[in-house]
Amino acid sequence: MKAIQVKEFGGPEALELVDLPDPRPGPGQAVVRLRAIGVNPVDTYIRSGIYARSPALPYTPGSDGAGEVEEIGEGVSEIARGDRVFISGSLTGSYAELAVCAASDAHPLPAGATFRQGAALGTPYATAYRALFQRGKAMAGETVLIHGATGGVGLAALQFARAAGLTVFGTGGSANGRDIAAANGAHRVFNHRETEYLAQIQQATKERGVDLIIEMLANVNLGKDLTLLAPLGRVVVVGSRGKVEIDARDTMGRDADIRGIMLGNATPRERAGIYAAIIAGLENGALRPVIGSEVPLAEAPRAHKLVMESGATGKIVLVP
Repeated sequence: MKAIQVKEFGGPEALELVDLPDPRPGPGQAVVRLRAIGVNPVDTYIRSGIYARSPALPYTPGSDGAGEVEEIGEGVSEIARGDRVFISGSLTGSYAELAVCAASDAHPLPAGATFRQGAALGTPYATAYRALFQRGKAMAGETVLIHGATGGVGLAALQFARAAGLTVFGTGGSANGRDIAAANGAHRVFNHRETEYLAQIQQATKERGVDLIIEMLANVNLGKDLTLLAPLGRVVVVGSRGKVEIDARDTMGRDADIRGIMLGNATPRERAGIYAAIIAGLENGALRPVIGSEVPLAEAPRAHKLVMESGATGKIVLVP
């Protein structure tokens, strides 16, 4: 099979297309023939060697994808050969034509969803759900600001929040991105490149502030986020690319919280709830993954550049 392999940590050029033996499943596992593969920012951090947990070299990147079950291992009864699935983890890496995963990480892909949309689900939609509801404790009637609403996680959060009855604000740096955010559930979308956008958000809340902020770039925005919160407001940090200085007093008068999130910290029960919600949202039409770019598997280095570009909109997927 064709697969991407990283033999040394480094830049996008470390992603090399190679031929590897077809994998076989062990007990409780499945082999999935991938038709589309999700590219996530975390994949670039791992490839560069700066992530908290580094795999042994060489390795095949990726955890997300969608396709058909090719083979199942001993003891697997919840899925069968030929089933359409999306995966939320891979034991062998998903940047490949075939990937091995635990059977529990292969989830039914509803008939109305394409494989490319399925590849957008595993990390972005699960992260959005966990940030909003498991860590952010979002409730119907509250106001949420998705700070960085045009990427894979941001668009997923918009759709989840709108379906759950929240008033949804988003930010985006390009006109096209803001249009996409509005089409995917945002009641109001603000240009975070404008100097007055913070005042515009406060005015939109009639100076009360927002109840919850989902933050994709905390090293740039966290200090400003704290000034936007309503009493008992929460900021959930989904992404950060460096250190940040804040004024802790901005949390005190509001009894405000800053909460981190890492999808890998979810318990088995929480993970089951996450994927049940994703499947239900696909089935009832509340969730509609937006694909931004489709890139051939052999051009994985280009996909890693695209996923880190400022202003990127929608999900970037690799196609074997």
